[in-house]
Amino acid sequence: MAAHLSYGRVNLNVLREAMRKELREFLDKCAGTKAIVWDEYLTGPFGLIAQYSLLKEHEVEKMFTLKAGRLPAADVKNVIFFVRPRLELMDIIAENVLSEDRLRCPRDLHILFVPRRSLLCEQRLKDQGVLGSFVYREEYGLDLIPFDGDLLSMESETSFKECYLENDQTSLYHAAKGLMTLQALYGTIPQIIGKGECARHVTNMMMRMKREFTGSQNSILPVFDTLLLLDRNVDLLTPLATQLTYEGLIDEVYGIQNTHVKLPPEKFAPKKQGEGGKELPTEPKKLQLNSAEELYAEIRDKNFNAVGPVLSKKAKVISAAFEERHHAKTVGEIKQFVSQLPHMQAARTSLANHTSIAELIKIITTSEAFRDNLTVEQEFMPGIDTDKVNNYIEDCIAQKDPLIKILRLVCLQSVCNSGLKQKVLDYYKREILQTYGYENLLTLNNLEKAGLLKSQGNSRNNYPTIRKTLRLWVDEVNEQNPNDISYVYSGYAPLSVRLAQLLARPGWRSIEEVLKLLPGPHFEERQPLHVGLLKKRQQGENKVTLVFFLGGVTYAEIAALRFLSQMEDGGTEYVIATTKLMNGTSWIKSLMDKPEAPAF
Repeated sequence: MAAHLSYGRVNLNVLREAMRKELREFLDKCAGTKAIVWDEYLTGPFGLIAQYSLLKEHEVEKMFTLKAGRLPAADVKNVIFFVRPRLELMDIIAENVLSEDRLRCPRDLHILFVPRRSLLCEQRLKDQGVLGSFVYREEYGLDLIPFDGDLLSMESETSFKECYLENDQTSLYHAAKGLMTLQALYGTIPQIIGKGECARHVTNMMMRMKREFTGSQNSILPVFDTLLLLDRNVDLLTPLATQLTYEGLIDEVYGIQNTHVKLPPEKFAPKKQGEGGKELPTEPKKLQLNSAEELYAEIRDKNFNAVGPVLSKKAKVISAAFEERHHAKTVGEIKQFVSQLPHMQAARTSLANHTSIAELIKIITTSEAFRDNLTVEQEFMPGIDTDKVNNYIEDCIAQKDPLIKILRLVCLQSVCNSGLKQKVLDYYKREILQTYGYENLLTLNNLEKAGLLKSQGNSRNNYPTIRKTLRLWVDEVNEQNPNDISYVYSGYAPLSVRLAQLLARPGWRSIEEVLKLLPGPHFEERQPLHVGLLKKRQQGENKVTLVFFLGGVTYAEIAALRFLSQMEDGGTEYVIATTKLMNGTSWIKSLMDKPEAPAF
């Protein structure tokens, strides 16, 4: 059991266990010893479901990464390919299979498609003459993966590009499938509310799937009261801005992958007396970040400026706890101190790690480049000087700063002005292409298609109306003891989260006019429940809303929703689901034709 998945109102261990059971059943089907050949992208998500110990229990003896050429030698009865349904991967698998010496060492071959089987992929294997070599060709529906007690992600890295550029609804189908699985485990969600074209598609797919399963009546008491589906393109602004929460900044600077982060090793080298000349480690320090770690759960959603005081307070508490050993006189007191020692040592290690991370991030946040960048962002978001060429952006292009940094700022300016004046847009495009190369024309095209970069044309700038009605900019922000979600960006309240907040209270009817200014339809559907499943809410019991971001979500938005969940008079607790956990850099990268270095 992963304890951190069961702390909230919704026990996400139930979902994890269902996934583990399905995996065990497939492994047991392939009787005998096994080697798994991994599509490298899947190892991270699978690590959140099953550690190596589970695979070992089911006779998995070897694991390899999928790559061209011959399969490595392994004295096993079965070789199982765990892969995403991608045509380029099928070619590598075909090469692996054709190089197998079937006479000298016959091994049973199997393929497990994650999350769905694909006819196109099977056809490609058939064309290569290897389809008949597989004993089992199955699928494993790894749709929504539990990342934390209130967080699920599909980790579909191309979902935004597919939905908004290529008109490919595959990831929406997987989202609908994932929601059907959730409802099978946690009960039918009675109310579905959505905003955006993709939200509409997912709802329609779910309704169709439900009609196809008419025979089975869901008899589980519903855990969720409401499902809120939000298209990412309803709020293009939020991911472009620099996140200012502790977890958000770790992601901005180092990138969090499947709850793990890799950090520069020199900050984490053990300091021992008399070993000054000892060589520093060269391997990055890899840490897991989730709420299983008490200190991280406390500080991750705080504004970075509020993290330092918490760490120094914790240091004093831990130091005082260790001092207690001098006061332990009786055998009973000594015994009690010893029993607390493992927890205290873990707390001390945790504190040392997060102090090191905070120091690393502080070097970035106090740098001139970071501060100048943030100043410009915080001028654009309240709508200052968004209609003309920005001097800072000009200077950054002249100094050939990382292209992603430039694109984030130009897109932010465009979104905060409902599009740029044609001459401003042309100027930026010309400067970018002349400085960074004409091969970036395709990237600029992609950004225009996605609505991130556009000409205002003759339409009016609706952003000021949206900003004022939804209170997206708050001048007086209390970063230490926040009273509004705007603390996550030190002034800007994420539009997506403001929509969730207003839906809970007083309801979307109050903002009907603004909703019409945002892309895509807004709608409500009801899923009828069996009479015996209608919930009577206890006094003071909060509603539970599942907010599903189609196209990706940032850690700052997650922090803002957690803040709303913890408000005493909030009345609603939120669970967050998404197609992908992302930040502005990874988002722009997914839309670039030739990705390059991160912004900071």
